[in-house]
Amino acid sequence: MFTLLKYNIEKTIGHSISEKDFKSFHELVFEKSFEKKSFLVEEGELCNYIYFVREGSCYSYIADKKGEKHVVQFALEGFWISDLYSFFSNRPAIYSIEALESLNVLVLNKENFQNCCDNIPVFDRFFRMLIQNAYVSLQYRMAKTNSEEAESRYEEFARQNPHIIQRIPQYLIASYLGIKPQSLSRIRKEMVSKKGIVKQKII
Repeated sequence: MFTLLKYNIEKTIGHSISEKDFKSFHELVFEKSFEKKSFLVEEGELCNYIYFVREGSCYSYIADKKGEKHVVQFALEGFWISDLYSFFSNRPAIYSIEALESLNVLVLNKENFQNCCDNIPVFDRFFRMLIQNAYVSLQYRMAKTNSEEAESRYEEFARQNPHIIQRIPQYLIASYLGIKPQSLSRIRKEMVSKKGIVKQKII
């Protein structure tokens, strides 16, 4: 049950973790399942949990005044997701997190997060690195969005995330990349005609 979690932790910190530390940590998390289209977090509510995806997929987004979704993150197996603004500030969430498929997650609440950071040094490092990596990734995506053509952004995303391309609807990927869905459809058709790519979910 916890093999994927242990792999994620060791990959992030760059070395193995002791059985004692890992046992102490997994005693702090609990398992929960969500049906497709249900919410882990809704904008305006408090977010008191961090989620680790064991099975399924979900995504976080912010909705504008017109109701249009602007995707912030996708999370498949082996990914962590939360509204960290709400989690750390104790203010209402600015994002919603919705299940794209039937979802099974491991859940860490705020109290246990603080306990493991205070009492298990390797997890203080792990979560620091996890949040640091997420921030660096966000900065990189923002820079690319403002400096590169849409085709280049999609090509890089598809190359680095073939698993996401296979499972996430095209209109959500377009939102994540800051591209109009019709423009992404045109880009994909041009890529297919040039060199061929694996078909992506279109729903």
